[in-house]
Amino acid sequence: MNLNSPLFDRIRTQRESRETPRETTIRCDSPGCEAEGAYRAPMGRLREGQYLCFCLEHVREYNATYNYFNGMDDASVARYMKDATVGHRPTWSMGTRRGQAGFREDHMSAVDPLGVYRQRFRRPQPAAPRRGPQHSPVTIRAFVAMGLEETADRETIRARYKELVKRHHPDANGGDRSREEKLREIIHAYKTLRAARLV
Repeated sequence: MNLNSPLFDRIRTQRESRETPRETTIRCDSPGCEAEGAYRAPMGRLREGQYLCFCLEHVREYNATYNYFNGMDDASVARYMKDATVGHRPTWSMGTRRGQAGFREDHMSAVDPLGVYRQRFRRPQPAAPRRGPQHSPVTIRAFVAMGLEETADRETIRARYKELVKRHHPDANGGDRSREEKLREIIHAYKTLRAARLV
């Protein structure tokens, strides 16, 4: 029979303590304060679960100056806030198992490292035809308004925009306001291309 079993803990009697009772009140952790420290305040980052005890007056002062992110740069704070949305747990994109053993890149069938399946059971994947960039009709109209091809790169778009603004701006053409509508159209087209992240 095991006398150290937790079943016997309920029936054991406690010996009466002859020691003097300990002080049950906690003093304020603020230097020089003798009041009761009834209010807990966290110690800070990297000391989670540890608290300081203050009186009401000192806990208000402490809370007014408390900064959990003290000593962190902006990038670290942003990374911390992004990780906080998922509870600081690692996450993966849903539906992708790219690079894991046992799966091909097309996610449709298992890899056959031992060659158990015959080649005739595998369907050949047709090569996708290569296309040029696909743009929305609004973006295509913006290219036409600026007199550019759809395959124009960032530098070409910027150079063309500067050239057209210099040509149609009233300050550049002697105050002629007849080209203002064309200037508005060019500015709108450039903003459209910038919104499409082509500039």
